[in-house]
Amino acid sequence: MRVAYSPCPNDTFVFHAWAHGLVPGAPELDVTFADIDVTNGMAERGELDVLKVSYAVLPWVLDEYALLPCGGALGRGCGPLVLTREPGLDLSGRTVAVPSERSTAYLLFRLWAARTVPGGIGEVVVLPFHEIMPAVRDGKVDAGLVIHEARFTYREYGLHRLADMGEHWEETTGHPIPLGAIIAKRSLGAPVLRRLAESAQASVRSAWADPGASREYVRAHAQEMDPAVAEQHIGLYVNPFTEDLGTAGYAAVEALLTRAAGEGLVPPVRPGALAFP
Repeated sequence: MRVAYSPCPNDTFVFHAWAHGLVPGAPELDVTFADIDVTNGMAERGELDVLKVSYAVLPWVLDEYALLPCGGALGRGCGPLVLTREPGLDLSGRTVAVPSERSTAYLLFRLWAARTVPGGIGEVVVLPFHEIMPAVRDGKVDAGLVIHEARFTYREYGLHRLADMGEHWEETTGHPIPLGAIIAKRSLGAPVLRRLAESAQASVRSAWADPGASREYVRAHAQEMDPAVAEQHIGLYVNPFTEDLGTAGYAAVEALLTRAAGEGLVPPVRPGALAFP
């Protein structure tokens, strides 16, 4: 089964058992590591069987891919941040660096900006996620939208948190924050899709049961990330919603895509498209 997910600690932690043949009866995986912007593009082109993507890309791919009810990233207190060099900066007309215009972080940012930046933001610049904080620090852009472990490291760059997109989302909707989804090709058929979901859930449970088993796999793909930061990353992004989206998780995803469609940021999602076969 051809699969792509990121080298981030939450993904390697979740998929470790499955990728190493430790989930009985699970399909064997042929793994490609790629950042989320790359996997979003793969999904839009219909590449690979299983992908970790942004929830924001779902409106473009749900005809070909089904949303699995597990394995992704959705939670509370884990939203993207807007960072600046100066505290309290007015973003009206300012240049903002973002990791992708098809990311969930970008949707949350645009929904936040529509309410809190009356003059409207200026230019949006897409940069690789690891280049955003240096660009803000060096004055190449006025602000940056950051994700993942940047929540724990932005002070090292002398930056200030202007706003937390997750806090805004939770305060205005009451829903948890949808970030990354696991999708699989509908053409695989319902029995295979259910088997994939069961395998993902079993891999999550295995990771929780023996966190040390995945430690070397996580470290090998986390590049130069501090091990303590990697542990914080896993603790924040791997939670009960990773094992099962449940009613609250699906409601959060539907709310995000409905609001985004209302702002003209994504196409409307057809009724029932999010339901698992």
